[in-house]
Amino acid sequence: MTVTDTRVRSRTSVALPPGGVESESHPWKIRLVEHPKRFESSFFRAAKKAVHEILRPMSDEELPYGPRPPGEHPWEMHHGGSLWVKGPSGWLMFRARVGIEWSMQFCAEPAKVERLRREAAELVAAFPLTLPALRQLGYEEAEDLLRKPIEDADGVEAWTDSLFNACVPMSRGNHQGILPDVPGEHHYPWPVKGADFVRFDDFQLWVTLPDGTHGAVAPVDRRGSGDGHVRLTFVPEGSAAAQTLARAQDLGLMAVLPPNSSAARQAFSRQIAPGSRTASGPLVEHRRRRGTQRRG
Repeated sequence: MTVTDTRVRSRTSVALPPGGVESESHPWKIRLVEHPKRFESSFFRAAKKAVHEILRPMSDEELPYGPRPPGEHPWEMHHGGSLWVKGPSGWLMFRARVGIEWSMQFCAEPAKVERLRREAAELVAAFPLTLPALRQLGYEEAEDLLRKPIEDADGVEAWTDSLFNACVPMSRGNHQGILPDVPGEHHYPWPVKGADFVRFDDFQLWVTLPDGTHGAVAPVDRRGSGDGHVRLTFVPEGSAAAQTLARAQDLGLMAVLPPNSSAARQAFSRQIAPGSRTASGPLVEHRRRRGTQRRG
């Protein structure tokens, strides 16, 4: 079912009487100020050094989030809950239940971070090759971090900047980028952004909507079905489609765009014949251009 009603009232809105006037009695402003100079803690420097040693021998196919960015030190380390372990086939990275962004450590309750430590310790214990391998890389802190209970702000800081939280390796775009270039995890919801790392290369997850805003869409059926409808999964709040999507979610329905919509044709542009006016139809696999490799 396609939802098209855009006349949605916020749950917190109040109906106005005829002739009533709505106004803002508390105007607000946002100031843009420079960051205080941010220093890299000894915990973070040690963690980054270790993870660069882990990443160096990996092939692009083994890396957690897309191919290796260019440059000598291309990675940005995202504080996203990076649980690195070593198994029989090599290094693996799992994501913690919660990642603590650097600035969020100042509102993090030690007892709640302690739970993250215990969960990480249990995971690492299941991979007995991990701690000896980290010691070999020079990351002597690992065992103490996993063993010592977190009881105060010092413990929270050490965990926040550790290998077990601060070292999700991402390109700058996948970390902090915004559309129309590359959607970064800091700006787009992870349930949607995560699809960038598992989608077919010839499916365009992020599309430009008619009002010029950028949203994300997903197919409504499996590859090759011929169904060109797409489900709208994310739009920014300023988009004309935002209220429609919110309405659909409130009702437990999907917001679906037809196969002849510009969004559907963008999404399937590399799976349909060039110039097609509909995204429905048989799958057309376009030959990948030599030298290109794009994953998100």
